[in-house]
Parts: sequence; C-alpha cells; structure tokens
Amino acid sequence: MAALIGPRVPGNRAGATTAAAPRLPFGTVDEVSRHWLRDAEPETVHIEVHLSGRLEPGLLRHAFAEALRRHPGVLRREAAGRWYRRRYAWEVTPDPDVDPVHFPPPGPDALALARKRALADCPPLSVSPPLRLEVVEPGPDAGGSVLVLTLHHTALDAPTGLRLLATTAEVYGGVTDGPGAAPARPRPRPGKPGALPPSPRGRPARITPDTSAAGTGRPAPDGTADAAADGMLLAELPVPARPPRAPDDGTAPYTVNDQLLVAASLMVARWNRLHGVPDRPVWLNMPVDDRTNGPLMPMGNGTRLLRVPVCPRDAADRTLLAAATPDPEAVARLLRQTAHRTQTLKTAPPGSPLGPSAALLTLPVLPVGVRRAVARTVRRAGASKAPTLLVSNLGRVAYPLDFGDGGRSRAVWFSGPARRPSGASLTVTSTGNRLHVALRWSRALFDDTAAARLNELFARSLDLTSWRDPAPHRSRT
Repeated sequence: MAALIGPRVPGNRAGATTAAAPRLPFGTVDEVSRHWLRDAEPETVHIEVHLSGRLEPGLLRHAFAEALRRHPGVLRREAAGRWYRRRYAWEVTPDPDVDPVHFPPPGPDALALARKRALADCPPLSVSPPLRLEVVEPGPDAGGSVLVLTLHHTALDAPTGLRLLATTAEVYGGVTDGPGAAPARPRPRPGKPGALPPSPRGRPARITPDTSAAGTGRPAPDGTADAAADGMLLAELPVPARPPRAPDDGTAPYTVNDQLLVAASLMVARWNRLHGVPDRPVWLNMPVDDRTNGPLMPMGNGTRLLRVPVCPRDAADRTLLAAATPDPEAVARLLRQTAHRTQTLKTAPPGSPLGPSAALLTLPVLPVGVRRAVARTVRRAGASKAPTLLVSNLGRVAYPLDFGDGGRSRAVWFSGPARRPSGASLTVTSTGNRLHVALRWSRALFDDTAAARLNELFARSLDLTSWRDPAPHRSRT
C-alpha cells in the first residue's frame, strides 16, 4: 500500500499545536522509487495546463495555499534518519516549508525553460511540499497563462497533482460550497476468473537506441551531460474511432486505452524493424488508479502497475504488424486480444502495487540502506526482463479546471519519468475529442531527431487502430 493521506477536516488546522510532525511510513511505491533515485534520471512528474486567460499572482498564491490546506497529504517531507533504520517515513507538516509558487520572467522562451526545469530539476524530498508550481506567461500573443506543476514522484503522482490543481481552480474561481465532486471513475466490466490468456515467452522488446543525428550513432553513456536529463515532445491527436457499442449491454469491444496500448506496441515493433532488430514480445507497464477522483481523494502515490503483453499470439501476425503498412485484420485481432487481457487484469483482485517482488523487497526486515543496495542489485540483474515501455492514460480530465476570470483549461499534458532500461514513457489525457500525448525519453537513448520520428510513428500507429466500417460501399447503378 502507498502512503496515502486523506483530506483535512475543515476548521482543524494542523499548525495549531507545536507537537512534532506526525510520521507515516513509506508505501511500497514510495520506497521502491526512493531506492532507485539517480541524479541522471530525474524522478519528476510534469503537469502542464494551458488556460484561456491570465492569472492574477496574489489570487493564485492564495488559491494554491488553500488547496494545500484542504489536501494536507501533499504537505510532506522525508524524515531524516540513519541508514540502519527499518523504514523510510514521511513527516506531515502543518504548513509549507517554502513558497512552492513561482512566477518566472515572461517571454517567448518562458514555457520551454519551464519544461526543461520540470524534467531536470526535481523538487527535494527534504522540503514540504515536494513540488513546484510555475505560472508561465509565454508572451502577449500566446493567449493565456500556462501552469507547469512539477512533482517528485517518490512522494506524489499525476492524479494527485491534477486533484490539487482542480481544488486550486475552484478556490480561485470563487466556488463557495467546497470542492465539487468529480465524475465517478468508470468501473471495468466483471471479468471471468482464470480467463487470462497465456503470456508470451522470451525477453521483452527494447526500443532501439538512436542518436545518429548527434553524430555518434550510439546512445550517450550514463553520467554524461547528454544523459543527465530527459527529453519530451507534446502532441495533440484526434481520438481514434471506436466500433459501435453492443446493443444489449452498451459495451464496446475495446477502449481508447486498448487502442493506445496497441499503438505503442505497433510503434515499437515498426521502429525496431526499421533499425534491423528482430521482433520480440512487447510488454507495457500500465498504471491503474482505483481511487475516487473527487475532493476526498487520498493524496500520494495511489496507482498500481499492471504488466501487459501487447503482442499477437499468432507468429504470422508479428510479420504483418511490423510491416510498413500493418495488416488491418491483424491490428483488429490484436485490439480484441488486448482488450480481453486488460479487462481480465483490471477485474482481478488487486495485489501489491508493484507486484510480489517489490512487496518482498520493501519488507521492513533489513535496514533501509541494505534494502536499497539489494533493490538496486535486483534491478540491474532483472533489467533484461523489464517492460518495454510505460503507457499511462488518465483518460478524460475529470475536472473543469475553471479559474473563473483566469480562464478555463484548453489542454492538459502530463509526463512521467523515463527510467532505464526502458528509457521512455507515453502519457495521455483527453479533452473533448482530442488526445494530449507526451512522449518522454532518456537522452541516453534518443536524440531529439530520433524522438520526433518515434513520436510520428506513434501517431501513425494510433491512426491504424481507428475503427473502420468493414461493410463495403455499395456501388451506384
């Protein structure tokens, strides 16, 4: 279980007493992330909200401070301790240690610089809250303010950040009856126990490194300046068409999330084929969030990771899918197969957020310093079996993010860490009929030119998953 904290009871100010800050032990997700921290791999979650209007600094500071008060679980810092202690712990503070709201100088490069900081400058865990909110004014012709929220992923995740921004918007916009309830998170259809198809054998595929545009033809070694930060590309794509829902129960054969998983698998297979690398099974890490997304949402790391193999069972389909123009029938078969697998996984009883191995590694039997060394050794030893890619889809943004006179959100992007050995993550939200896609990658694997080609390949692969009416058009007589 992650270290999740619920909302503060109205009128009960935690700072009213001088008692020592309460402590909470790290959850499984928190501890594993803490063990794996490396300066060359920034453990940041970046959230970017584009508004139609401009924000007033004083009102925004007040609204964000009130949001932190309503969600005290965000006000946490890592408690100091010796290497031989049995647990890492969070100290929950009554107030922020520092002002987390920043207003960088406006200008045409302001947004690019804020994004760079979000990817490379991780908020420290020793300071509460472990986040930074930048209010960016790209320039007079940009149309509105941009909020760039950077979270330390050891402490907080993207749904937590969005909930915090939603409360900020409600306070700024003058909502007086408390935070409004967000739409209920859709529950998966009941699955059939034991119906999970067999998993493919063999090591998971890796996305072939490509830094040829930099003149080296190979990835930058760890520890170099080129490998010290992630790169990121943001795209806006149409939501792929889905087939009609069944008339009896109103369900669809597959979801947009299934289409995203299949598109990511096609992207990897086609990319590797273009680079002369043999096909291997594509395994994707898919976060699942079981929390309510309303005002009572617990803050912290609340998602669990599911490992999903997204590759055809039929060997002949592998060749059809990796071709320059994948076979539509093979794509349709993979969509149905993936939908069946994800549905079964989601409806299975939830286990440890990161699986049994992580649960074992975080048992408070050995000192945290020893567990950290063991976790890093296990990670290196199991690198060849790590999933190919992280694909995280938050779906339709559940909050209006309406700042009143400050404008309403027009687009929301977020990105997650691109840890090695996969070295890349795809993250998605949707607004209206548009997908906001972020490709984030380790510069140890890709240069900007290669990442742009990979991003374009994903867009084309996603289009291939769009449903097309199989009925032939009748010819006119």
